[in-house]
Amino acid sequence: MPCSEKRARLLLQSKRARVHRVMPFTIRLIDRSQADCLLQPLRLKLDPGSRATGLALVRDIETIEPAMGEVTRGAAVVSLLELEHRGRQISEALTARRQMRRRRRNQLRYRAPRFLNRGNKQKGWLAPSLQHRVDTTAAWVARIQRWAPVTALSSELVRFDMQQLQNTEIEGAEYSQGTLAGYEVREYLLEKWKRTCAYCDAQNTPLQIEHIEPRARGGSHRISNLCLACQPCNQKKAARTLQDFLKKDPKRLARILAQAQRPLRDAAAVNVTRWALANALKTTGFPLELASGGRTKFNRCTLDVPKTHALDAACVGQVEAITGWQQPAFYTLTIKAMGRGSYQRTRLDAYGFPRGYLMRAKSVHGFQTGDRVKAVVPQGKKVGTHVGRVAIRKTGSFNITTPAGVVQGISHKHCRIVQRNDGYGYFFHRADLTQDANR
Repeated sequence: MPCSEKRARLLLQSKRARVHRVMPFTIRLIDRSQADCLLQPLRLKLDPGSRATGLALVRDIETIEPAMGEVTRGAAVVSLLELEHRGRQISEALTARRQMRRRRRNQLRYRAPRFLNRGNKQKGWLAPSLQHRVDTTAAWVARIQRWAPVTALSSELVRFDMQQLQNTEIEGAEYSQGTLAGYEVREYLLEKWKRTCAYCDAQNTPLQIEHIEPRARGGSHRISNLCLACQPCNQKKAARTLQDFLKKDPKRLARILAQAQRPLRDAAAVNVTRWALANALKTTGFPLELASGGRTKFNRCTLDVPKTHALDAACVGQVEAITGWQQPAFYTLTIKAMGRGSYQRTRLDAYGFPRGYLMRAKSVHGFQTGDRVKAVVPQGKKVGTHVGRVAIRKTGSFNITTPAGVVQGISHKHCRIVQRNDGYGYFFHRADLTQDANR
């Protein structure tokens, strides 16, 4: 059962408990068994997202009003977690692997292109970057169930109307007409951008179709990602981001971003994975409560709770009161998916050619990248105690990422393992309790 920091410290000092895990900090009682304890049931709430998923461990509270006899359902926040996904890194890793295989096939030795190897894409198949979101969330639900007496789950089952996100006034038959009803792509863009270059306002010159977010950086062919540009501006921008290209002209940058609609990649990821995650949660065997995103927003605005991923998770489902999150020192534990390394022994340049080579051993002097270590340096420029995530080097001189920054050149002789790498990075941040987050 979760307890306060003071109670945990007293249990450890009296040797009634031992540290089971450092991050998230978990202790285990050694003087009694679970059968001899009276536990309060906990509920784990989830707010799934494309880039991050909020998790809130709450204790259900039901009160009965004496006058009316109505049962009011509330929640006391016990712990707030925010799980950051790495779907973008997985997509980039698959792109790098595809470039390497293409080079081997076409330049090093001939191999016939494969086109009949799609048998693994059965019904319900998800891309690896999307499947990662489902698997990571389900894995952390299982972890929390092992550490705390979770008896029920609540998850937000949200669905985005992709066409209404682009046109809020769409209705009726307009859903089946599409964005370019009655227009060709070029004619539509000429009318939208007033037949001028979006970057230099040039007129009466040949204009080219330009991707606002470059294709090399994950941009799509959606109309909201297309504009018009003259040839000099198109070549000058190349694969640079719009923010980098127009960093000296913030007014034009703001105007272009206001005219071009936002990309819908995140909304599409949530739509695709929502039922896959719900089905994965059903396999746990616990009662599952599914609620809409509108219900979550209603609860958050009614209870005057700031908008964060973790606090959104606390507002999921039927809840009429939330307590515990207003504590002045309430921190949210951010869990960032970092992966467990790569099998590639080389890096690639922009053209898919290898550059440099990585060391073959994943362990140096018993340490691996991602381990949480404590380094006590007795003397020198880096004297002091440094605790954080380590990045190993073949020379034995490591880098340690601490909350204060990266400390470079720490000898392995001064390091001690605190927790082995489990594929995640952990850090705390204060919850944003400003009321502006409600907007």
